[in-house]
Amino acid sequence: MTAVTDEDQGNSTTETGEPKEKEKEKEKEEARSKDGRWDDGLIARRAAAADPRGDSGTGHSRTDGGSTDSTGPSGLTDPADPSAPADFPPDEDGVRPQVEAYGPSGGPLPTRLDALRELVGLSRARLDRDTLAEAGRVLDEAAARQRLSSRHTVVAIAGATGSGKSTLFNALAGTQISDTGLRRPTTSQPIACSWTDGAAGLLDRLAIPGRLRRRPHPGPAAFDEALQGLVLVDLPDHDSAATAHRDQVDRVLALVDAVIWVVDPEKYADAALHERYLRPLAGHAEVTFVVLNQIDRLPGEAADLVLDDLRRLLDEDGMALGEHGEPGATVMSLSALTGDGVPELREMVGRFVQDRTAATRRLSADVDAAAARLRPVYVAEGRPGLGERAREEFTDRLAEAVGAAAAGQAAEREWRRNAGRACGTPWLRLWRWYESRGLPGSLDRMGQALAPPEEESTARQRVEQAVRIVADDASAGLPAPWAQAVREAAFTGAKGLPEALDDLAAKAAAGGGSAKGSGGSGRFGTASGRGPATGVALGGRPAKPPRPKWWPAAVLAQVSMTLLQVFGGLWLLGQIVGVLEPGLVVPALIMLAGVVGGPLVEWSCAAAIRGPARRYGQDAERRLREAAAGCGRARVLDPVSAELARYREVRERYVAVTEFSTTGQ
Repeated sequence: MTAVTDEDQGNSTTETGEPKEKEKEKEKEEARSKDGRWDDGLIARRAAAADPRGDSGTGHSRTDGGSTDSTGPSGLTDPADPSAPADFPPDEDGVRPQVEAYGPSGGPLPTRLDALRELVGLSRARLDRDTLAEAGRVLDEAAARQRLSSRHTVVAIAGATGSGKSTLFNALAGTQISDTGLRRPTTSQPIACSWTDGAAGLLDRLAIPGRLRRRPHPGPAAFDEALQGLVLVDLPDHDSAATAHRDQVDRVLALVDAVIWVVDPEKYADAALHERYLRPLAGHAEVTFVVLNQIDRLPGEAADLVLDDLRRLLDEDGMALGEHGEPGATVMSLSALTGDGVPELREMVGRFVQDRTAATRRLSADVDAAAARLRPVYVAEGRPGLGERAREEFTDRLAEAVGAAAAGQAAEREWRRNAGRACGTPWLRLWRWYESRGLPGSLDRMGQALAPPEEESTARQRVEQAVRIVADDASAGLPAPWAQAVREAAFTGAKGLPEALDDLAAKAAAGGGSAKGSGGSGRFGTASGRGPATGVALGGRPAKPPRPKWWPAAVLAQVSMTLLQVFGGLWLLGQIVGVLEPGLVVPALIMLAGVVGGPLVEWSCAAAIRGPARRYGQDAERRLREAAAGCGRARVLDPVSAELARYREVRERYVAVTEFSTTGQ
């Protein structure tokens, strides 16, 4: 009697109207009465109570038209194992079989997945969604697979039309599960055969409906210890004319733990197979079997020749071959129709299943593939960054643009001018006063002329050029998205840089003692300041240059020389008018001493102030240069350095993702 389940009919009664619990008990009694034999019909059912092996790894499956259900009559699950049926009969030892979920692993996969997750999180603001889509899919699929049973290995059988994959599927299962024949396509939907219970979650993930879930035929294949935990899936033809069939193949292949590719002597070199599947999945060689089927059709040594040519094609695809004990794809020949080579394949698959590392290796290969796809956006050429030389050159260009050297020279001239006023002869001071009145043609008036407009334009262009050069230096060798981010950070910060530098130049010009307010524009044509910078008022510097301690003595000496000139001149004048007794030698010598001593004192002072004036100008240039450098650092260099630090961080995460690569990608 066949029961209609909640999944198919939405009720809890059988077709005869009997309660489901009673029908279930009848089925169990029938199974026990058959001494462990299978109730052969449309449904293959295991009599767990009469299992002579007492294997706790195999469980009871409620069958309903070929489906494997993981819930009990009332939809409840075992608290210890949500994937085990609630009405699961205990083994002879009285212990219910448990379905293990993925637990913490000591291998590198969890570390790599965490690094990939952090990498995606750090990159979302810099990379577009399409670039990170594959990495996000791998993370989602890894999380979904790790929540499901680790005792089961899902192996798909894929192949082209007429390759005999369904025949091989039936040979491994030991029963006619998947239809075979001349009609194409024979397999229109994935069909699953599970050797043990607890795989319902995995099959749900593959979206295989309950009516297409089967159990192996009772016999050696069903009770093979090595195959316990195997979930075998027969896929539609990958070269089917029906687009829906190809879509199903692509969807399931992205979710299974391993795949057996079945090729035949006619289509083993098909470009569609190699270019669409084998070559892109070359990194998944460790979870790949390539089986040359239908060798019974090849005479003599032709099978070996075709198999060697198949290995050659796989090598060209970049797929490592597991020969001589090395990791890689398993390549072999067999005949699913005659059974030649099928036991060897069953043995290989059994060892593969019992190893229970297929899911981990598949996920590791997926991470490798995602990392290889992301390599162009994370791996730089050379060692990009901002070196000391690039920083110094940027500072030099800003200092040139802001006129730091000119400000230093102006400060030096101001020092000398003040010294000349203090230590110069009165007659020279009168002449300078005359010039300072702004008469046409005077030097001071010419010095107060505004800088031409082209100088303002040149200064702004120098700032833009400095920013462009430092951005190019910092982004040289970076992957395109990060290079673009560095340039954007530099240009965004530079938007207000000319105005900020103009304020610095205006403050420097405001300290000029002899600079007259002209109401003109600043160096960059933005600030309303004075004319050319003739002093420095940055960092608390006084507006006028300080006077050294020896200046009063020099001023006193100059006054003495002036008094000697006046005294000698008056003495000579008195002798000329007859007021004083004649004697030209003494007054002439006194007057000559004053005339000669005044310029001598002025020359001595000029020689003495040359060093302090130069140092004062250099100090003014240094202060303005440091102020410009600080402004450029805050607005340009710091944002650029932050982007470079972000890139280095994601680069370290990317290295962590690829550090334990199993495929060398």
